[in-house]
Amino acid sequence: MAADPATGAEPIELVLLDVGGPVYDDVAYRDALLRATRQLTAEDGREFDETEFLHLYDERRQAQGGSLRTAVAQRFLTVQDRQRLSDLAEQYWEYPPDALYEDVLPALRQLRERFRIAVVANQRAVVVDALRRDGVAEHIDVWAISETVGAEKPDPRIFQHALDEAGVPPSRAVHVGNRLDTDVRGAQRIGLRTVWVLRGEAPPAPTPEQLAEPDLAVHSLAELPGALEKLSS
Repeated sequence: MAADPATGAEPIELVLLDVGGPVYDDVAYRDALLRATRQLTAEDGREFDETEFLHLYDERRQAQGGSLRTAVAQRFLTVQDRQRLSDLAEQYWEYPPDALYEDVLPALRQLRERFRIAVVANQRAVVVDALRRDGVAEHIDVWAISETVGAEKPDPRIFQHALDEAGVPPSRAVHVGNRLDTDVRGAQRIGLRTVWVLRGEAPPAPTPEQLAEPDLAVHSLAELPGALEKLSS
């Protein structure tokens, strides 16, 4: 298919999809980090306030920049404890079946009629097991999991890995994610169009400036086929 003569936009062939936020509820990771922080502060004899933790979590969501793990380590432990905190949180981080959003499978079935789909996610490789269990993996053509690729978003290498595996140029692909810093900005650096999913670690109250960064923003994957239709026309 040729580019649209009115807009100059090339047709979309490949949809790159984040996991935490668009597919699974990010509460799973938040609670894993909360559990790890509570455990480490107890071991170190430090005070821990869950309300303060949740307030910090929402602050980092709103800012859409900077590492949440670093911020938590600075606030409740020490900067040197960041890796210890990260490692423990990852041990607790898993997605139960009920973390899957109800709109995911219907949206994927609809998308598969027109597009190939790649997962591009900052995750441990074991997330693929959850995606298989919940019926997501059967709709995925290409995998770019950070632990396997050896690069994390916003590093362009993880996006490029998915494009190379699919044999699709960035001008014919779109990335769908719920963070501006890692998803939208990272994808835009290599020429991908972007759809921002406003749930999970997206900000509680997106500003007009934030909403102007992606090509389009949606509140659920149920809206995604329509959004891709707009980008393709």
